[in-house]
Amino acid sequence: MTTFLDFEKPIAELQGKIDELRSAAQGGDVDIAAEIAPLQAKSDKLLLDTYAKLTPWQKTQVARHPERPHFKHYVAGLIEDFMPLGGDRAFADDNAIIGGLGRFRGRRVMVIGHEKGDDTASRLKHNFGMGKPEGYRKAIRLMKLADRFGIPVVTLVDTSGAFPGVQAEERGQAEAIARSTEACLALGVPLVASILGEGGSGGAVALAAGNQVLMMEHAVYSVISPEGCASILWRTADKAADAAEAMKVTAQHLKELGVIDRIVAEPLGGAHRAPGQAVQALGDAIEKALSAMDGMSPEALRQSRRAKFLAMGRV
Repeated sequence: MTTFLDFEKPIAELQGKIDELRSAAQGGDVDIAAEIAPLQAKSDKLLLDTYAKLTPWQKTQVARHPERPHFKHYVAGLIEDFMPLGGDRAFADDNAIIGGLGRFRGRRVMVIGHEKGDDTASRLKHNFGMGKPEGYRKAIRLMKLADRFGIPVVTLVDTSGAFPGVQAEERGQAEAIARSTEACLALGVPLVASILGEGGSGGAVALAAGNQVLMMEHAVYSVISPEGCASILWRTADKAADAAEAMKVTAQHLKELGVIDRIVAEPLGGAHRAPGQAVQALGDAIEKALSAMDGMSPEALRQSRRAKFLAMGRV
């Protein structure tokens, strides 16, 4: 059963009535199709109308939905023969950032991304997708490996931000993020980055400085979370909705600003309502982006990436 968000309360109430009718008629001879049909039509229209005019804060809530597909779901749906490669060869293996080799629709690829987890145990194991220095150093190692063998890199970004703990700072979090961003920009192979849900702060940019940046329709991408921004500007996280509006965190805003290259449409009501459909839609977009870079030389790939990021913010 879908978990409804706060702004979906009217939809939840209608769906609850539909479920009650179905439950009451289960195993009986009563035909309730005539009663359910108008209620279902009303629910579908309400869902369509609601998602057609989501505010930036509501999109943030959708991007954080606990049932939204994560890294492991996209890998399972798109990557064949995935072989995880762990460790940074210096300190430890970070479960928040996962990477490895596989085949994507006939192509060899290196896939790297954040895994948030989808229940309490897995969220703790993956540290809620918040990477530590060893995670970003692992990503650098895998990107260099891909570059050496001429393998395109696909990154799947979904994090509220890099881990802010003392231990991470002691091990050089800022330096690791900067080096990972540098590694993205220096690649002589295609890099296609996709923002799946949250793209928070440098923890996201460290894997998203690609030739093509794709973004799911209801994902968000920003330098800081709306709550963090509100706490700085207004001294209260209660202003998060205002911060989200001002920060232009949505895919639609970022496409207009030239920060991302393509918006990937999600199923009606968000990716969590039809995960398989969302996974395949992103796969189609990644395939198109990779195909567009076939035959480009390493230097041309670096130059196009450089030009893309230098153009941001120019008036």
